[in-house]
Amino acid sequence: MFKIEAVSECNAIIYFGDQIDLLLTPKISEFVAHLQTLAHPAIVEVIPSYTSVLIQYRPDVLSYQQLYRLLVDYFAQPEEGPVEGVEMEGNYQAKQITLPVYYGSEVAPDLAVVADEKGLSIEQVIHLHSERTYTVCAIGFAPGFAFLAPVDESIATPRHVEPRKWIPAGSVGIANQQTAVYPNESPGGWQIIGNCPLPLFQPQQSPMTPFQVGDQVRFTAISKDEFLQQGGQIWPQWK
Repeated sequence: MFKIEAVSECNAIIYFGDQIDLLLTPKISEFVAHLQTLAHPAIVEVIPSYTSVLIQYRPDVLSYQQLYRLLVDYFAQPEEGPVEGVEMEGNYQAKQITLPVYYGSEVAPDLAVVADEKGLSIEQVIHLHSERTYTVCAIGFAPGFAFLAPVDESIATPRHVEPRKWIPAGSVGIANQQTAVYPNESPGGWQIIGNCPLPLFQPQQSPMTPFQVGDQVRFTAISKDEFLQQGGQIWPQWK
């Protein structure tokens, strides 16, 4: 299914479904790749999420009716069958990204709490978090902040009721069935269980972030020495 709605004079949204479903991710990825390849001068920005894509466009160049027809023509094309593995139909092929994570207590103030609440050892939480391959389902909240899913049910933990005032860059968190890495220092309410030393948002580079919706991400545990050697920093105070 798909549904197109105008949300303002210069924005339209396309709904691919009405609930979070990882089966929608490759369809959304392919659609975004199609629009990027199209390189239409009226399309300013394309913002994908779990179930929808927001399109910002120039109505002085392309009317809503013309945009609507362009989108209807795309969705009228016959599907080529199910996506196998991580390969996307058409122009986009998902990347496999591996991120190093130090799960030490100095950078993981919530790791022991999550383990205790779930009746697990710290080592079990680390294993369950790092053994999975996650899908980039959406990018938002902050530039380069990739929402990854799904987390193993046995470590899925709600956000903090009261967010922390400041989270260091690289913090790896859990929020319900999602996990993510904070690309920059910011406030945040996720359960922090580790830190990734790699820079994940570099506005001076292109692309600015390694993530696109549909990419596959894995975490690999590293030692404190490896963390520091790769540029990681120990956060002196959690607020």
